[in-house]
Amino acid sequence: MVGHLLGRRGAARIALIPPEVLEALNKGLVPTVNLNEFLALDLPRLARNVAGHIGLDPAHDRIADTLAMLGAFRPVKRHEHVARALYDLAEVRPDRDSIAHALATHTSDVARSWASQWIAFSGMTLPAKLASTRRFAADPHFGVREMAWMAVRDEVARSVDEAVTLLQPWARDSDANIRRFASEATRPRGVWCAQVEALKAEPWRGLPLIEPLRADCSRYVQNSVANWLNDAAKTQPEWVDALCRRWSRESRAAETAYIVRRACRSLS
Repeated sequence: MVGHLLGRRGAARIALIPPEVLEALNKGLVPTVNLNEFLALDLPRLARNVAGHIGLDPAHDRIADTLAMLGAFRPVKRHEHVARALYDLAEVRPDRDSIAHALATHTSDVARSWASQWIAFSGMTLPAKLASTRRFAADPHFGVREMAWMAVRDEVARSVDEAVTLLQPWARDSDANIRRFASEATRPRGVWCAQVEALKAEPWRGLPLIEPLRADCSRYVQNSVANWLNDAAKTQPEWVDALCRRWSRESRAAETAYIVRRACRSLS
């Protein structure tokens, strides 16, 4: 039984993670609660356990070959390779939909993150990918939500105007996680992901997404919008300055003031 582990506070250092917690994490029985737990995972062991949970062969050569080469890659890239191996094995199966569902609803946040990455491997159109991504964008775990927008980042970068149009309803959604996705997926620069050259050069093309969020009640969303504008300020500082001045004139909300203050932190 692992129920007593679900409300735990994450250890301040990897060395302080209790063996019982680490064992449960590697078995895929509990989600991670902080970055230290994520970094402490025995990824090959977790991958084999999750494969067995969703009906794939943990000893399959495709999995074994992938796990053997993980050390050559950075931590985030390792997860992409694991996700790809599981995807390739499931794709040829007649029960692939049930396998995908089992992965997408797995107890382990890392397993659900792999499921979100499957969307990037598919040949779906951008509207279909966004529709499939929505469940992960709204996931209760922060790690899954980060993987969700990264899964569609390349398509967003290639089809900026289409993405902005498709994400406008997301920017007005009642779920703060969905609103934040609309902002985060289109950040001109972002972190550990492809840069959106079109929005670096012409950030005003993303205004239909961030304008509705200028006084958002969620700090999670506010930080994303501020980071969006801070990204844009690296290439179009005058536009960001003018936009923030306009927002400050038009909105006296404390939320807007917070966004503007953080958005302008790189401006002289």
